[in-house]
Order: sequence, then structure tokens, then C-alpha cells
Amino acid sequence: MVSNRPLPGRADLAGGLIVSVQAPEGSPMRDPAVIAAMAEASLRQGAAGVRLESPEHIGAVRRRCPGALIVGLWKRSFPDSPVYITPGWEEIRAVWAAGADVVALDATDRPRPEGQRLESLVARARDELGASLMADVDSVANGLRAASLGCAWVGTTLYGYTVDTAIVSPPAWDLLAPLRRELPEGVVLICEGGIASRQQAGQALATGADAVVVGTAITGVDLQVAAYVKALAG
Repeated sequence: MVSNRPLPGRADLAGGLIVSVQAPEGSPMRDPAVIAAMAEASLRQGAAGVRLESPEHIGAVRRRCPGALIVGLWKRSFPDSPVYITPGWEEIRAVWAAGADVVALDATDRPRPEGQRLESLVARARDELGASLMADVDSVANGLRAASLGCAWVGTTLYGYTVDTAIVSPPAWDLLAPLRRELPEGVVLICEGGIASRQQAGQALATGADAVVVGTAITGVDLQVAAYVKALAG
């Protein structure tokens, strides 16, 4: 089910919204048919693409929405590594085979499971699969490194979620301008993480992002309802 869709560039994505359609473990929303329906609803309303977790959900959306732009990942945890977003070769291959147009992976400098190295994974994805990669990063340095290795997209996804960035909270306002200034001209810059309003999405574009990923604020039914209930309970 590998996609042959040409990868959109900066001009194609300019000002675009990518909706992260995910649901936590144990949620009744975590069903391929439900995920696919939410993805189609997002695309019908003008979303440029969707970001999906797990080969099963990627495949379900690809079948329902053959022309969709899909950013795919697979969250898997391993005892020897803090990296969980598409951490290794097995996950990259499975996400690509399921039909993703872009494979998102952790591109921080943290150790990966079984000693796998980011540079080797990027090279294999390019040489063996012809796959395009989105680097989920937490810093300017890691974003620039990922681009130098060959990642076509760089996203601020992990800002605030690593030990090195534990004292900050997304959105990654302070990463966008320097990344846009220093990244190669053709690399797509995505603001992802913590975008909770239309105003913040616009601010991300104005600060240097080519496109914005929004998840919880749009599709996070479980977290949104829990937050409202907690607030109302005082």
C-alpha cells in the first residue's frame, strides 16, 4: 500500500493545516474506522493532510481517503531507550508500507533502541524505500542535523518532551525563527505541539512555520472532555 504521491514542498504546504488524528490507548476512539472517519472529516473541511499513529490506522485512512496526504508514525516503547516515535528500522518500514507519504520519526540526539543510529536510519529509508522523512525535534541543533542528514521536513514536535527541554512548554516559539533562517531553503518547517487556538496557529506561520499540526485541540476528545470536567468540578 506504499504511496506514490509526490511529496508536497514548501510552496504546496504554505499556510496549511495538518490535523493529528490520534487517540490514546484504551480509548473507544482508538478504532481504525473512527480514526478514518475523523481524518476524512478533517480533509473535507480543507486540511492539507493528516498525521496518524500506527500502521493499522494509516492503512485504514489510506483505503478510505486514497488521495490524502498522510504523515505516519508508530509509537513503540523500549526499555533501553526514551525514543518512542518511530524509533527504529522495523517501524519506519511498517509505516511506509502502510501508505504514509511522509514517515515521522524522533530525530533528537537521544539513544535509540538496540543502538540504532539516526544517520543510518535516514540513509536506509532513502536508499531502500525511497521514503521521505519528517524529523520530530526538540531543538534548533537537532533540527539542523536532521536536515543535513536528509530529512525533508522538520517539526518542533518534541519541544518540551525531552529531558533537555523539560523546563519549557510548547508551542516552540523560540525554535521557529532560527530554524527557518538556518534550514536549507527547500526543507519544510512544521510547527507541532501545543497549538490550542486559531490565533496560535496564525502566530506559528508568522514566526516562520510553513504549516501547522494541530491534534488535541481538534481531535483529542478524551483529553478535552477530561479537562472540561476537571475545570467544572473546581
